[in-house]
Amino acid sequence: MDTGTDGDVDVCVVGAGPVGLTLAIGLRRLGLRVRIVDKAPAAEHEARALVLWARAREALDSLGVGELLRRHGVEPDAVTIHARDRFLGELTTGWALSAHARPLNIEQHDVQRLLRGELARLGTRVEWNAEVTDLKVHEDRAEFTLRHGDGRIESATAPWIVGCDGTAGLVRDRLGIPFEGRRRIGLQVVQGNARPTWPLDGRPGRGHIFLAPHRSLLVFPLPGGGFRFFCFRDDPDPTLTAAPTVEELRDLIADTTRMPGLRLDTTEPLRLNRDRFGDRVAARLRQGRGLLAGDAAHAWAPVGGHGVNVGILGAHNLAWKLAAVHRGQAGEGLLDTYCDEQRRMAVRYVREMRFDFMELPLPPLGHRAFTATVPGALAGRGFQRRLDLRLSDLLRHHRGRAPSWHRAGRHHRSGPRAGDRVPDVRVAVRDDRVASGTGHSRGPVVRLHTLLAYERWTLVLRAERAAPGVLAALRAACARSAVPVLVLPVTPRDGIEAGRLGRPGDLCLVRPDGYVGLVAPLARIALLRDYLAALAP
Repeated sequence: MDTGTDGDVDVCVVGAGPVGLTLAIGLRRLGLRVRIVDKAPAAEHEARALVLWARAREALDSLGVGELLRRHGVEPDAVTIHARDRFLGELTTGWALSAHARPLNIEQHDVQRLLRGELARLGTRVEWNAEVTDLKVHEDRAEFTLRHGDGRIESATAPWIVGCDGTAGLVRDRLGIPFEGRRRIGLQVVQGNARPTWPLDGRPGRGHIFLAPHRSLLVFPLPGGGFRFFCFRDDPDPTLTAAPTVEELRDLIADTTRMPGLRLDTTEPLRLNRDRFGDRVAARLRQGRGLLAGDAAHAWAPVGGHGVNVGILGAHNLAWKLAAVHRGQAGEGLLDTYCDEQRRMAVRYVREMRFDFMELPLPPLGHRAFTATVPGALAGRGFQRRLDLRLSDLLRHHRGRAPSWHRAGRHHRSGPRAGDRVPDVRVAVRDDRVASGTGHSRGPVVRLHTLLAYERWTLVLRAERAAPGVLAALRAACARSAVPVLVLPVTPRDGIEAGRLGRPGDLCLVRPDGYVGLVAPLARIALLRDYLAALAP
């Protein structure tokens, strides 16, 4: 039996899916030593998640892999909506104010492959055929047992362990955390990759949704050509668990679209699967030195395609907090804020996805009533924009939670509130010479998000209010904190961007993950000191 020591690693991540890999990359970028293990013998290549929405893309971009993923995906620009063979309208994408406004279609196994490559570049490789068989957490460490593919048993320890090992993962079970919820009855998802022969628009970047009684069919373009077909349908035979045949998938598509002569050529390798789901959220996401993320923490039917996205956002939320706590820059209460924020987000998704009638199969009467409203809704730009923003996850927030302090007063009517994602406005950065009072220079206009960094906090304020004395006081307040903070005076490009950024007299402290931690009047620097002091261990 081999024995590992906690001197070898700071965090053990269990599970090498998209969430575990995102977490490991975030931790490595912050300098922590990471071990990532997975019981699978090798990477899987099944038809799983396909879409990365805008906020998850922003998170991955902040970890340095956004452009890499973009090059291997396709960005849909429009989705046509049909009621069987009747055209209802078109939904366009890209309304969000973000460098990643459009969704990115990319196969989950490609995401994992690219993330593994980035993690390897950072010095950590996935250990396959390494199954966690037991786990105990103590006040200062986690002890766990690994069974390797060659039969070797290893006893190891690490200061922290994070379960990203799926809905049936052992970590949650050993931590004694209930997985609350229930199985979704009457719903199955049949999906596969194929190239259809049909009369529809075949331009790259165009998807389709077909609505019919008892089923809905989503058709999304794949980067290499062809489409991913998702069929959400009723479940007439719950005992049927085998993967669908090509003929079953073809018949489902032909019947839903009313194209009886449809021909379907499957891709190589053949990727078809059938899934049923439950709506479940862990009662808590932390037990001492053990934490949960991804499907180990929350899972629901893939309605809306947000499961992996929410998991990635959770990993992005957790990595910087875990690093700050491990380094002694913040108290363990910061980890509890991850649990609170992420669990709250998951519960909201479970609730909202039950009313996504664009994808959930409806009975005939409900189908007729819903499809009658779709043409009018899609004709409105306001509806298009609201729906696109809702899908993007950019409006998801952590308002009212422990690390979000909003002190701008009752009449704050513009700009972000504490807990919101900071808007990606276009700004110019004032030259450093201003800080010493030697001159004034306005730099090029850039997106605000390009000035943020996952390795630090960013204190954003208006350049016209950043007199040398104010800057000196702000920097002195930040210097007392154990967490790194960059003071960033900016000038919005125009009045519209200025309104999105908020009141000129406010300061905005942005967390490493791009959410606003504090909004307060610039004149009340004591609030900034108090906020940073509250993070301290």
